[in-house]
Amino acid sequence: MDLYMMNCELLATCSALGYLEGDVYHKEPDCLESVKDLIRYLRYEDETRDVRQQLGAAQILQNDLLPLITQYLQDKLLFDAVVRLMVNLTQPALLCFGKVPRDPGSRHCFLQVVSYLQAYKEAFASAKVFGVLSEKLYDLLQLDWEQRQEEDNLLVERILLLVRNVLHIPTDPEEDKSVDDDASTHDRVLWAIHVSGMDDLLKFLASSSAEQQWSLHVLEIISLMFRDQDPEQLAATGQARPAKEQAADVRDLEVLRQGELAERRSRAFQRGSRHSRFGGSYVVQGLKSIGDRDLVFHKGLHNLKEHSHDLGKEPRRVPKRRQPAREAEPRRRSALNVRLFLREFCGDFLESCYNPLMRLVKDQLLREKSQQHDETYYLWAVAFFMAFNRGRHFRPELVSETVSVRAFHFIEQNLTAYYEAMLLDKQEATSWARRMHLALKAYRELLTTVQEMDRSPDEAVRDSSKIIKNNIFYLMEYRELFLALFRKFEESRQPHSFLRDLVETTHLFLKMLEAFCRGRNNLVVQSKRVRRKKQPRAGRAAPPAQPCAPQELEELWPSLAEQLSACAQGAQPLPEDVVPFDAASETPVEEQRAEAMVRIQDSLLGRQAPAALTLLRSAREVWPEQDVFGSPQAALEEEIQLLRQILFAPLPRQAAPEVEEPGEEEEEEEEVEEELASVQVSEKEFNFLDYLKRFASTSVVKAYVLLLRGYRQNSAHTNHCVAKMLHRIACDLKMEALLFQLSVFCIFRRLLSDPSATAYKELVTFAKYILGKFFALAATNKKVYVELLFWKSTATVREMTEGYGSLQEGEGSGARRAPKWTPQEEEELRELYLKYKGVEGTDVVGSILTHLRAAGRTQKQVVKQLVRLGLAESERDFPQERKGTRLVLWTEEQELELQRLFEEFQDADDILGNIMKHLTAKRSRARIVEKLLSLGLVAERKELYKKRKRKPGLPDTSEDRSLWGVAGREDSAEEESDSEEEEAWEEGGSGDRAVEGHWAQDSENQVALEQDVQGLARCLRQGGLAGSLLWLQNCLNRAAEDREEDGTAQSVPLVPLLEENEDAVENQGFQKLLRKVGVRAPANEQESFWRIPAKLSPKQLRRAAASIAQEEPEGEEGCLGGPDSGPEQRAQALQTLRLARRKRGTPAVPEEETPGPKQPPVSPGADLERDPPVQPQLGPKRSRVIHSDDDEDPESRAEVPVLPDPSSAGEGTRPPRWRKRLRIEEEED
Repeated sequence: MDLYMMNCELLATCSALGYLEGDVYHKEPDCLESVKDLIRYLRYEDETRDVRQQLGAAQILQNDLLPLITQYLQDKLLFDAVVRLMVNLTQPALLCFGKVPRDPGSRHCFLQVVSYLQAYKEAFASAKVFGVLSEKLYDLLQLDWEQRQEEDNLLVERILLLVRNVLHIPTDPEEDKSVDDDASTHDRVLWAIHVSGMDDLLKFLASSSAEQQWSLHVLEIISLMFRDQDPEQLAATGQARPAKEQAADVRDLEVLRQGELAERRSRAFQRGSRHSRFGGSYVVQGLKSIGDRDLVFHKGLHNLKEHSHDLGKEPRRVPKRRQPAREAEPRRRSALNVRLFLREFCGDFLESCYNPLMRLVKDQLLREKSQQHDETYYLWAVAFFMAFNRGRHFRPELVSETVSVRAFHFIEQNLTAYYEAMLLDKQEATSWARRMHLALKAYRELLTTVQEMDRSPDEAVRDSSKIIKNNIFYLMEYRELFLALFRKFEESRQPHSFLRDLVETTHLFLKMLEAFCRGRNNLVVQSKRVRRKKQPRAGRAAPPAQPCAPQELEELWPSLAEQLSACAQGAQPLPEDVVPFDAASETPVEEQRAEAMVRIQDSLLGRQAPAALTLLRSAREVWPEQDVFGSPQAALEEEIQLLRQILFAPLPRQAAPEVEEPGEEEEEEEEVEEELASVQVSEKEFNFLDYLKRFASTSVVKAYVLLLRGYRQNSAHTNHCVAKMLHRIACDLKMEALLFQLSVFCIFRRLLSDPSATAYKELVTFAKYILGKFFALAATNKKVYVELLFWKSTATVREMTEGYGSLQEGEGSGARRAPKWTPQEEEELRELYLKYKGVEGTDVVGSILTHLRAAGRTQKQVVKQLVRLGLAESERDFPQERKGTRLVLWTEEQELELQRLFEEFQDADDILGNIMKHLTAKRSRARIVEKLLSLGLVAERKELYKKRKRKPGLPDTSEDRSLWGVAGREDSAEEESDSEEEEAWEEGGSGDRAVEGHWAQDSENQVALEQDVQGLARCLRQGGLAGSLLWLQNCLNRAAEDREEDGTAQSVPLVPLLEENEDAVENQGFQKLLRKVGVRAPANEQESFWRIPAKLSPKQLRRAAASIAQEEPEGEEGCLGGPDSGPEQRAQALQTLRLARRKRGTPAVPEEETPGPKQPPVSPGADLERDPPVQPQLGPKRSRVIHSDDDEDPESRAEVPVLPDPSSAGEGTRPPRWRKRLRIEEEED
């Protein structure tokens, strides 16, 4: 950026900082204010980060800020402000922009900021700067916690953040071109950290128990320090080169030498250097050109091998979303002195810091005290330091914190979470893949450490390794992890390095598992089976089961009676796993009861009398009402007679879902269906070969072949892992045909023709073995040449080797296929088709299914067989009906049928359910309700609600018998189905209007219900629950006032704070009163208190409170404060006074009364519980009149009698309003 384009205010602020003269920096008087102004400017920069760019172009950090902190260390305020500014300037560009911009303009600004950050890193590569920071950090850490101020903690955190930001700056691409062992900018910064002693402070922070709050900062700084280092190479620094590295170098040299010798031999066979004008033209027989003729080759014969049809063609452009993911930046070897210092740092860190720091970091991660994605630093530390421990001198006690089953579980959880997030978050899939790669490295290092523990001479270490392996191999999650990762591997999201680590980790896991199983005869592992209940798809139902004829049932019953008699004598045991009721099912309870009855009949028809008897007894326990399944005291003879009645009863049956025909088309199995899955955990004996068969799939083989394609770039160990897995599939599982694929053979051809093939002996041997198997099979099956073009499944492999059609003989996966049609069945099918073909208006396939003798045939099977027999041209001749295609409009006959069914079941408990069962054209519940409303058969939806059945000894509750109009509906709604509840809530707005109409029309019922409530209240009051009744009355009044003030209504819980109120709520008589007034009981185990429903209006709540209040004899309305009044009346009057005061906001008392202290508002019921009922006391009393200036509606005013007050006659200055006057008795002192 041009400095002349710098903002004038920013330029003036920078000039006011000071100036550098030689090596001495002179600050201006207002230097501190200028630094604060720069911080303020950075806070309000735009999206292009213009202020940051201008400061970077002016080199403010190099020329002003760094000299300020080195020369003015004692100025605490200035040092703190400069560190704040540098932390802001050095923060990562990715953090400033949020993500890497895509548009060119923003991308240019992003790269510009990165370039300025790299210049900052160059300036920080100074031992003097880090010496000042280390000195200041040391002084702050010397302070005890009671002496350390908040500003000191902030400065410590800012210094750590500054070091973190400097180490996070990426390297300059120009520096990457330098050779190994050359000091880069990052190495110089690390050396400055070492010289200044900052590394010792980091180790102190990591090991000190008093500085635990900086653990994540320290771990992040350490991870950035070692980001370019390889742990195994770092552990070997300063020692003799291990034999493993020397063997790798010899292998690489041998590959290069073989390639050079092959090039020399090819040049020797070429012609001399003398050029011939006529090179000659040749016809290549058997190789076609663009047309039908043989190819004409116009070059020398020595160039024939290099000929390709792709010469001259433009390469096909690959879209960005399908391009392979970018590999991580290649690591370069740091300078020797830097590596020696880092090696010593790692050794000290493992000795004194690793275990406590990792324990503390994991605890913060589990308690979610960290920031997002901070667990990646933990995963990096596990992978790096455990590998360093193995490469140095393996000591398991140094990494004991992360060698445990809990560590495996933590890493597996994160790996699974990253895997799922990568599949869901398509935009950030690459970032999730990088995190998943980090977790995979940590998981691999854990496995390697456990394997190293097996070789330890210490028996305790070997026993610990066995315990860990027992837990890992037992759980199913660890065994299924690699299969899931292979199944969802995508080259466009995950780099080849991830695939390489995945293949090597899988090889290690299988090797350890195989060795673990080898020494054990029977290994028991955990198995989880997911039971899926597929919901039937609409429009694909099979015809219902046809009941047997009475003669057949009569013949069947004697054998069932014998079985039941044997059960009675104990000769035949009864099954125990019969469950007639599913509490988690969405099916209503009434429908499940009907299904249980049908299940009993099916068990009897299937000659399973013990199961039917057990199911009958279980259903009786679930549904004991009305003795539907017999009385609880029924004898065995009565149960047998009941089973006979169930067997002969014509029970209504629902249409069963049609079974899909498996195996016809594989893609049909992948259709998405709603499934209700339940996981069943069990144990089974583990078989390693069965587990290995899970890897014999196309997705796994594709991933291995993709890695095999770059065999030249792979290490010897990686090629060995690939060859070993392919050898397991081809030899151990006898599925070498999985590798009969053209792309695999192209790799084999390139491998066998490679001049340096001797360096890949294992791969060459395996390639020759596969090719030999292929040509041996091709001698018997000529179609394998065509099969080369396709990836194959295990079923296809079996058909290739055993013969096509072998799976249709009822073995293996072919057992799931549809049974073959016999000649008799085909003849019967032909006759039925010809019979119903010419009948108009008839479903041909449905009629055939109805009269077909062979049971279990589906519509699709019949249609396909008709096509095979030549009776139909294609399956399109029999289109399947889709749900809702013909039932959009109601015909006249359907409307008449609906009207007839409504009149027939008008008096039934469940009108809508009976109509749906008997309606010919099946329609949804909502459609039937809409049609009934449009025909005028019902006025409101609530008329169709399922009525509650009356229990013996109780009044009829089928109508709305609640005093406040909703209690009855709410109680009955608990027994309705989910769909009926939704309709009831949709009509909830009209419920209150219906209640008001009920009150206006039926005053006799109102009086009767009020008398019932008053009678219940009188009984409870005589039983000593007067205080609880007043508490309930207060709650209702408060709820009414709150709903009038807010204008909204919500359900209000009744919270009993006093013990007497809590005991009253548990009283059955008090609960009966609560239901009478409309209070709802707890709906489920998550609710603890009774609730005032939201549907009750303030008017209804006040009416309820007035009915609960104690009734008064006639002629005593004006004597509430009389000498003979009881304590309940006085407490009621006091509570009414308190409510009136609360409504007005100020105490409405005469002038001579001094108002008491104002109480804060509380929840309903709490106020009265603070003021218990007034106890009767002897003594003189005086009466006063309290005015309530509230405007009330006529009904509310009628509830409290208005008394004349002579003393208020002189209040002529008050405006005329409605008033309520209550005479209150107060005790004189």
